[in-house]
Amino acid sequence: MGLNHTDILRAKDEAYMQRQIIQAHGQSVYTLVTKLISCKEDAEEVYQDVFIKAFGNINSFDKSKASLRTWLCRIAYNESINYLKRKNLPLMYVDDSEMSLDSIVDEMAVFSMSQQDEQTIKMIEQALQQLPNEEQALITMFYFDDMSIKEIAYVTGSQPSTIGSRLYRIRQKLYHIIKHIQE
Repeated sequence: MGLNHTDILRAKDEAYMQRQIIQAHGQSVYTLVTKLISCKEDAEEVYQDVFIKAFGNINSFDKSKASLRTWLCRIAYNESINYLKRKNLPLMYVDDSEMSLDSIVDEMAVFSMSQQDEQTIKMIEQALQQLPNEEQALITMFYFDDMSIKEIAYVTGSQPSTIGSRLYRIRQKLYHIIKHIQE
């Protein structure tokens, strides 16, 4: 049975829509996947799986619950976590610390506002690389992708208060890593 003119047009429209979605949101999805999965080849495979799953379930997208980007990031997060579980790779979480948020912000401001901005950026990048993948993903979503705590909670399937606490602990951890790098 061959395709009629309407089927061909519908297929072209769908392909166009998919290209537009990938062009608009592909980088956010790829960044999130690579923060969770460090092996480039594996990350690319999961990235492709994300869009296959998304396009196969596009009718379940509910714009009243999340933006398209946030919905895609949720799929990317879940696909990445499932991949790590299948490969028996552990997810790491941070321990609590006694450091206050105000002192972290003050310390970060001292060295980030100095004349050594380039060194500071390198130091922060080095510190971020020392975080577990899942923590890097949370930092990326919050600071680089400008996602709200509520959006990150949706992506990760967590409560907003949990995400807020985890971001606080990750900032504490980054503070200690940076202090160690400075020594």
